[in-house]
Amino acid sequence: MRILQLTVILLTFAVLNTFGSGIKKESLRKACTINISSLDTINGYEKYYHIPNENLNKIFSDKLDSMVKSWYVQNAFLLDSTELAEADTLKQTLPDSIYIQRLQSMQSAVSLSYNNTVKNFITMYTVRKPKLVAIMLGLGNYYFPMFEEALAKYGLPMELKYLPIIESALNPNANSSANAVGLWQFMYSTGKMYKLEISTFIDERRDPQKETDAAARYLRDLYSMYKDWHLVIAAYNCGPGTINKAIKRSGDAKDYWKIYYRLPKETRGYVPAFIAANYVMNFYQSHNIFPKAPNFPIITDTLMINDYLNFTQISEVIGVPIEQIRCLNPQYRRDIIPASKGKSYSLVLPQDQVSAYLENEMTIHDHRRSEFFPNNEIVNPQNSFADQRPSDIKGRDKLIYTTKSKDNLALISAWFRVRTSDLKYWNKLHKSALRLGQKLVVYVPEGQGEYYSKVGKLSYSEKQKSLNKKPTVSQGQNMASKIEAKPGETVTSSKELDTKQGKNTLEGTPNSVKKDTSSIKITDKAGTDEYIYYTVRKGDNFWSIAKKFPGVSNDDIMKLNNIKVANSNSLRVGQILKILPKA
Repeated sequence: MRILQLTVILLTFAVLNTFGSGIKKESLRKACTINISSLDTINGYEKYYHIPNENLNKIFSDKLDSMVKSWYVQNAFLLDSTELAEADTLKQTLPDSIYIQRLQSMQSAVSLSYNNTVKNFITMYTVRKPKLVAIMLGLGNYYFPMFEEALAKYGLPMELKYLPIIESALNPNANSSANAVGLWQFMYSTGKMYKLEISTFIDERRDPQKETDAAARYLRDLYSMYKDWHLVIAAYNCGPGTINKAIKRSGDAKDYWKIYYRLPKETRGYVPAFIAANYVMNFYQSHNIFPKAPNFPIITDTLMINDYLNFTQISEVIGVPIEQIRCLNPQYRRDIIPASKGKSYSLVLPQDQVSAYLENEMTIHDHRRSEFFPNNEIVNPQNSFADQRPSDIKGRDKLIYTTKSKDNLALISAWFRVRTSDLKYWNKLHKSALRLGQKLVVYVPEGQGEYYSKVGKLSYSEKQKSLNKKPTVSQGQNMASKIEAKPGETVTSSKELDTKQGKNTLEGTPNSVKKDTSSIKITDKAGTDEYIYYTVRKGDNFWSIAKKFPGVSNDDIMKLNNIKVANSNSLRVGQILKILPKA
């Protein structure tokens, strides 16, 4: 019935226009009241009804790219960068009527309007960035239950759980140019207003639990001011002051679409992006997008700590990778939990590591205690993870790389096997944005300059393929056949190792090796395959070992060594693992 009424209105408009009725456009604008979410074809009417038709995708696309560069996403999802970068040319946009029908079928307390700006964002998610949406769906399995709990606690619409998608792309370490941080992108003043602790050692704007609770309270307070969810969502982005000014300049119009062009550019895209996020999170399967599960469990548990604790103490005693601890506890700015008997702080760990922590709690706190906390005090606060010192360039080979189309810091750091933070430090970069043709200084290990100097001459796809290749030493040495040992240690050949330890050494049930071979890495050839024999060290686990060999997963190592999943925590220091690097 609604479509029929609109058709009549539009036909009336066409007839009056054709026969020159003399009715002014202003009168016609008042007479023809339309619901923009009901139009099948909206081109041509935007100039009369101020229906937005902007492409603001770049602002939110950058947030998606930032999420992909995060340590957790890079490691948990084992991303294929080539696959992520390719254009999905086979995917197509759908007719407006389908988008409208689907939006109207959703039972939502927040009005889900439709226009070309909304359509542009839907296209960005479903056509240009579907694989990143798949990652966000996977992350949503961890974050959405947390968001839903807080929203339910304060009686807010469940659809608001999708706000962090457009705020941070579900990246807890997101940091905007305006210094808003965290999943919900809290500014310093707003964080303080909602009692989030921000100090030398902790920033609870990055604490998923506490920040989510604060965000829900903030949204509740905004709704008490505006009684309109579109205005609330816009005010969350730019602040109530900006919204109030836009309302005044629009003749006290308290309608988001009427004050649209009075708002900052990012805020103009904020509500359309939110509507698009709601669409894609509900209809992703219709676009052949499916959640991408991480490579290791995201099921976690929370412990309360009541004494100083350094992440390194946890990592070295029970073998949880320190980067994983940082990712699950992004609120701690310097790898230190500044807990005391008077004030406890939370520690989030993978659920399968909680028992190991509890069983070794005293050992963990005693491990290197005098080093990290001499005289029971926190020292060296300048040595933070967030402000990590750059790698020493002494003895390294210096190269100059010229940026090309599709390049970004994360890709370049992967191609040269250096940290992104080092690239930024070496080149005095304050932001991650790069210019086409920009010259970047890169320092690579000594002797590998010749190998890496060829990177700049490769095509994009060739550079991506190089991620699975090992660098070669310019002096003609074959790195794959090198035997490495620390000074003073005995270098043992692979044949001698086999003889000393027996056949079972290469089948996943090796005997212990002598201490003098604990850090030896040996490569030999078996038939047409080239294997590496890796000696397990303190703090190693299958996941951390796999990350030392590009393209190799923890499952690959376990299968090759006949180790069952049930025995995944059975690694022993000195154990020899057979590894087949990816060609």
